[in-house]
Amino acid sequence: MNFDAAVLALVARIPRGRVATYGQLAALVGKPRSARAVGQVMSRADGVPWHRVVNSQGGISHRSRMTGMVTQRIRLEQEGVVFRRGRVVLSRFRWNGGAVGRRAAARASGRRGSPAGRRAPLFRE
Repeated sequence: MNFDAAVLALVARIPRGRVATYGQLAALVGKPRSARAVGQVMSRADGVPWHRVVNSQGGISHRSRMTGMVTQRIRLEQEGVVFRRGRVVLSRFRWNGGAVGRRAAARASGRRGSPAGRRAPLFRE
Protein backbone atom coordinates (compact mmCIF):
# COMPACT_ATOMS: atom_id res chain seq x y z
CA MET A 1 0.00 0.00 0.00
CA ASN A 2 1.48 3.36 -0.97
CA PHE A 3 1.65 6.40 1.29
CA ASP A 4 -1.43 8.15 -0.14
CA ALA A 5 -3.62 5.05 0.15
CA ALA A 6 -2.40 4.38 3.71
CA VAL A 7 -3.20 7.95 4.79
CA LEU A 8 -6.67 7.85 3.23
CA ALA A 9 -7.39 4.47 4.84
CA LEU A 10 -6.45 5.89 8.25
CA VAL A 11 -8.56 9.02 7.76
CA ALA A 12 -11.52 6.83 6.85
CA ARG A 13 -11.16 5.11 10.26
CA ILE A 14 -11.35 8.29 12.35
CA PRO A 15 -14.70 8.08 14.17
CA ARG A 16 -17.28 10.86 14.40
CA GLY A 17 -16.46 13.34 17.14
CA ARG A 18 -12.71 12.65 17.02
CA VAL A 19 -9.84 14.34 15.20
CA ALA A 20 -6.29 13.44 14.21
CA THR A 21 -3.36 15.68 13.43
CA TYR A 22 -1.31 15.63 10.24
CA GLY A 23 1.77 14.55 12.17
CA GLN A 24 -0.14 11.87 14.03
CA LEU A 25 -1.32 10.33 10.75
CA ALA A 26 2.21 10.49 9.33
CA ALA A 27 3.56 8.66 12.38
CA LEU A 28 0.85 5.99 12.18
CA VAL A 29 1.69 5.40 8.51
CA GLY A 30 5.35 4.97 9.46
CA LYS A 31 6.70 8.29 8.18
CA PRO A 32 6.83 10.44 11.34
CA ARG A 33 8.41 13.46 9.64
CA SER A 34 5.93 13.63 6.77
CA ALA A 35 3.14 15.82 8.16
CA ARG A 36 3.31 18.10 5.12
CA ALA A 37 2.98 15.12 2.80
CA VAL A 38 -0.18 14.15 4.68
CA GLY A 39 -1.42 17.69 4.06
CA GLN A 40 -0.83 17.26 0.35
CA VAL A 41 -2.76 13.98 0.33
CA MET A 42 -5.60 15.63 2.22
CA SER A 43 -5.75 18.50 -0.28
CA ARG A 44 -6.63 15.94 -2.95
CA ALA A 45 -8.83 13.77 -0.70
CA ASP A 46 -12.31 12.93 -1.84
CA GLY A 47 -14.81 10.63 -0.18
CA VAL A 48 -13.11 10.57 3.23
CA PRO A 49 -13.89 12.61 6.37
CA TRP A 50 -11.20 15.22 5.59
CA HIS A 51 -12.63 17.62 8.15
CA ARG A 52 -11.40 15.38 11.01
CA VAL A 53 -7.74 16.22 10.33
CA VAL A 54 -6.34 19.32 12.07
CA ASN A 55 -2.91 20.84 12.66
CA SER A 56 -0.66 20.01 15.62
CA GLN A 57 -2.19 22.73 17.82
CA GLY A 58 -5.72 21.55 17.09
CA GLY A 59 -6.36 24.43 14.73
CA ILE A 60 -7.83 24.41 11.27
CA SER A 61 -5.06 24.87 8.73
CA HIS A 62 -5.21 27.88 6.43
CA ARG A 63 -6.49 27.42 2.92
CA SER A 64 -6.67 29.64 -0.10
CA ARG A 65 -10.47 29.76 0.26
CA MET A 66 -11.96 30.69 3.63
CA THR A 67 -15.13 28.69 2.92
CA GLY A 68 -13.26 25.39 3.37
CA MET A 69 -12.07 26.44 6.81
CA VAL A 70 -15.56 27.49 7.88
CA THR A 71 -17.02 24.24 6.52
CA GLN A 72 -14.48 22.20 8.49
CA ARG A 73 -15.32 23.94 11.75
CA ILE A 74 -19.09 23.61 11.20
CA ARG A 75 -18.78 19.89 10.42
CA LEU A 76 -16.64 19.25 13.51
CA GLU A 77 -19.01 21.19 15.76
CA GLN A 78 -21.95 19.20 14.35
CA GLU A 79 -20.12 16.04 15.43
CA GLY A 80 -19.76 17.40 18.97
CA VAL A 81 -16.13 18.51 18.80
CA VAL A 82 -15.50 21.46 21.12
CA PHE A 83 -13.29 24.41 20.16
CA ARG A 84 -11.55 26.58 22.72
CA ARG A 85 -9.93 29.79 21.48
CA GLY A 86 -10.30 28.63 17.90
CA ARG A 87 -8.68 25.24 18.44
CA VAL A 88 -9.96 21.72 19.04
CA VAL A 89 -9.40 20.52 22.61
CA LEU A 90 -7.00 17.75 21.59
CA SER A 91 -6.73 16.33 25.10
CA ARG A 92 -10.39 15.39 24.82
CA PHE A 93 -11.05 14.80 21.10
CA ARG A 94 -7.81 13.38 19.68
CA TRP A 95 -8.27 9.96 18.11
CA ASN A 96 -5.88 7.35 19.50
CA GLY A 97 -5.43 5.56 16.20
CA GLY A 98 -7.41 2.54 17.30
CA ALA A 99 -4.63 1.60 19.71
CA VAL A 100 -5.43 -0.44 22.76
CA GLY A 101 -4.53 1.16 26.07
CA ARG A 102 -1.79 -0.31 28.28
CA ARG A 103 -4.17 -1.74 30.86
CA ALA A 104 -6.39 -3.40 28.26
CA ALA A 105 -3.34 -4.81 26.46
CA ALA A 106 -1.93 -6.17 29.72
CA ARG A 107 -5.27 -7.81 30.58
CA ALA A 108 -5.58 -9.33 27.13
CA SER A 109 -2.07 -10.79 27.28
CA GLY A 110 -2.38 -11.94 30.89
CA ARG A 111 0.40 -9.65 32.14
CA ARG A 112 -0.14 -7.38 35.09
CA GLY A 113 2.43 -4.69 35.65
CA SER A 114 5.26 -6.55 33.98
CA PRO A 115 8.02 -4.26 32.70
CA ALA A 116 8.03 -6.06 29.34
CA GLY A 117 4.42 -5.02 28.74
CA ARG A 118 5.12 -1.30 29.21
CA ARG A 119 5.91 0.85 26.23
CA ALA A 120 5.94 4.59 25.71
CA PRO A 121 2.75 5.87 24.07
CA LEU A 122 2.92 6.73 20.40
CA PHE A 123 1.63 10.24 21.13
CA ARG A 124 0.56 12.28 24.10
CA GLU A 125 -3.02 12.95 24.98
